[in-house]
Amino acid sequence: MAEITAAAVKQLREKTGAGMMECKNALVEAGGNEEKAVDILRERGLASAKKREGRIAAEGIVGSYIHMGGKVGVLVELNCETDFVARSEEFQQLVKDIAMHVAASEPSYVSREDIPASVLDKEREIARAQVKNDPKMANKPDQVIEQIVEGRLNKFYEQSVLLDQLFVKASEKTVGELVMEKVAKTGERIAVRRFTRYKMGEGLEKRDDDFGGDVAAMLQ
Repeated sequence: MAEITAAAVKQLREKTGAGMMECKNALVEAGGNEEKAVDILRERGLASAKKREGRIAAEGIVGSYIHMGGKVGVLVELNCETDFVARSEEFQQLVKDIAMHVAASEPSYVSREDIPASVLDKEREIARAQVKNDPKMANKPDQVIEQIVEGRLNKFYEQSVLLDQLFVKASEKTVGELVMEKVAKTGERIAVRRFTRYKMGEGLEKRDDDFGGDVAAMLQ
């Protein structure tokens, strides 16, 4: 079997707009042949999903998830293009799944674009200081250090950004890739506009239970 490199996956993703895992799976199925992989993605309706991002998504619903006992509550606004899709069972299940994911994984932002520049600057500064204080990195050139810093910043995205987080019910895909799959199926633009997560007693001086772990455990 042909080796599927990260560069090949990235190139196919940029060309088709499909998710990372979809691109990798298509390349594996195509034996590393990019043209065949594009055809596979088109047949599955994934290659054109990215093109729908410019459309206006003004319909949708606000969904919720309440953790057992009312310990954690989440509201999520998920938008689409038509009321017909918004009322569909699959769309409503998607917003419920995303709300449950937010309860379990505690993201801070919907997308990378929502992160304030000051926060990114601080994360880069911390990562850079960690690298420079590591004896193993003492003689590394600045270019290499910056690559390591950006790699650590990607970890920050995976931890803090909803669309970059691995989906709690299917860890082989991110929430962003889950949404793109639904875009391909419905033929409409679907976008997570915002979410709010409430945790009972947050900010008060009391015992801090691992509610995220509880929710994740329910999905096992």
